[in-house]
Amino acid sequence: MILAAGVGSRLGKPHPKPLTPIAGDRTIMDLQLRHLSDRFDADLISTVVGFKKEMIMEAHPEVSYIYNDEFGDTNTSKSLLRGLRLTGKDAVLWLNGDVVFDPTVLEILQPYIDRDQSFVAVNTESVSDEEVKYTLDDRGFINEISKEVVGGLGEAVGINFVGSADKPFLAARLEDCDPQDYFERGIEFAIQRDRRKFRAIDISAAR
Repeated sequence: MILAAGVGSRLGKPHPKPLTPIAGDRTIMDLQLRHLSDRFDADLISTVVGFKKEMIMEAHPEVSYIYNDEFGDTNTSKSLLRGLRLTGKDAVLWLNGDVVFDPTVLEILQPYIDRDQSFVAVNTESVSDEEVKYTLDDRGFINEISKEVVGGLGEAVGINFVGSADKPFLAARLEDCDPQDYFERGIEFAIQRDRRKFRAIDISAAR
């Protein structure tokens, strides 16, 4: 699932961020869909849209779409919630619509997907104040995850997975989130209030 509903920094620009060209005439979303469809069933790929949704849908009519009609007043917590509601009991891999990644990232993540282990893909090579950061508990699972984390061990890159057992807990906690919260707030709630376990998977070498 691709989260592509937000206005983000593209306000006033001619296209939504997922349609930003990055490799000749290829866009971020072109590459995301190519990498995902090379490894997973293309029929299972869905995209949450909102801002300039028609442009995205016209560019990729082969994808199924979920509409966040409140995209102007909500953040990624509510876009993800809409997506989780419409995907039944199955586990979900999701990524932000502006994430550019090498296909080898999915090779690293595949074993955890196969084990139905919830995770957040992270980069440990740099920690910027502007990015989503994380800390770990004494067992190596994520403890905190947000832009406000102090002493972060790395950055969340925007590629995540929720296993089928954890999915209903995450959905419930996304309900609890403020409309302007990022989805990481829902992950934090599920970890801290429901004792759900999310691994931090380092994909630094593959990016």
